[in-house]
Amino acid sequence: MCRTVELRQAVLARNDEGARELRARLAAQGTVAVNLLSSPGSGKTALLEAELALARERGLAVAALTADLATENDARRLARSGAPVKQVLTDGLCHLETAMLAAELDGWLPAGTRLLFVENVGNLVCPASYDLGESLRVALASVTEGEDKPLKYPTAFGLANLVLVTKADLAAAVEFDRPAFLANVARVNPGVEVVFTSARTGQGAGALLDRACAVLDGAPAHRPVMAGAPAHEHGHSHAHAVPVDLS
Repeated sequence: MCRTVELRQAVLARNDEGARELRARLAAQGTVAVNLLSSPGSGKTALLEAELALARERGLAVAALTADLATENDARRLARSGAPVKQVLTDGLCHLETAMLAAELDGWLPAGTRLLFVENVGNLVCPASYDLGESLRVALASVTEGEDKPLKYPTAFGLANLVLVTKADLAAAVEFDRPAFLANVARVNPGVEVVFTSARTGQGAGALLDRACAVLDGAPAHRPVMAGAPAHEHGHSHAHAVPVDLS
């Protein structure tokens, strides 16, 4: 067990070093990376497709890289936005790592790209421990997944700079307990902004893009309490999450 922990710490340390280098490299070329984490079926791709299309309408240079174990289905969907999109097949690996991401960006990321959205593998466990050189980390959960998601996956939600709730139009149908969800987010990530969205109705449209643009313009992202500890550790705190309901 001790040997396993040591190896894991070494892998994470090596990844963190690469993440710092990639973050600096992206910053030097004026690009902000946004890392999107969620479980499968959360509606992450639908939301990102809409945000990419909106960015294109605004004339903002954006690109997206999407990761899956197999198929290029998500890349085909995202490409409908007109933004440059690249699919990464991880060949069974449950998460992206910085070295993989950096290698995929070499020779592909279009010059002048301001925002790079990285749709991580659908998984709230493994991806949560890996910094990808992003400047904005977003954790997503749909109302259909239950209010206890942040408590079940404290690292994913505890290290997020922003939390998005998707499929908000189904909240009443699935008896989603909004106050309970907000309280659970607050336990693992006090003060983080929580935005409710629906790709179907347009609720919260542009929220992700606006937050990413703010970081691009130099606004500081929310700093999670857990950010002071290694990504593979977590703790709990009690405070109030900040709900933002855009209609």
